[in-house]
Amino acid sequence: MSASLTTSFDNAANPLDMMEQIVAANDWEFDRRSDSEMAAEAPGHWCDYGLFFNWSHEISVMHFTCAFDLKVPEKQRLPLFELLALANEKLWLGHFGLEGDEGTPVFRHAVLLRGTNGASAESLEDLVDIALTECERFFPAFQFVLWGGKSPADAMAGAMLDCVGEA
Repeated sequence: MSASLTTSFDNAANPLDMMEQIVAANDWEFDRRSDSEMAAEAPGHWCDYGLFFNWSHEISVMHFTCAFDLKVPEKQRLPLFELLALANEKLWLGHFGLEGDEGTPVFRHAVLLRGTNGASAESLEDLVDIALTECERFFPAFQFVLWGGKSPADAMAGAMLDCVGEA
């Protein structure tokens, strides 16, 4: 990296200020823990999702995690890792992983904001909307593997069916 680039480092405005307004406008419970951390809970069709936002002023990055209200038993983690790899192949943004000792499935994404005046409300709304949409889309596959006894490939095939028409 050239010296001119490192000396012109611009820090973006804190996106958590705008994210707090977005979460409040949706009437979701939230806790602004500090200038760099916020947690919220968003309702979904399959479960409630824990939203976690971390802002690093030093590197102008916001890290976002959307956690399922779901615990993966130790014996089910190997097939779930295979399912996560299959699911991640279908994503444009972010990725799925397992977090913590309890093995909570999460969707993660980071937003780089160096050199900008900050994140737009639309980009932050899209970030959360994409995460919730992907979590809702893949939730049945997680259930098929964890509780339905399906292989990861069969779970993905079953969860990705697009229904057409009306019943």
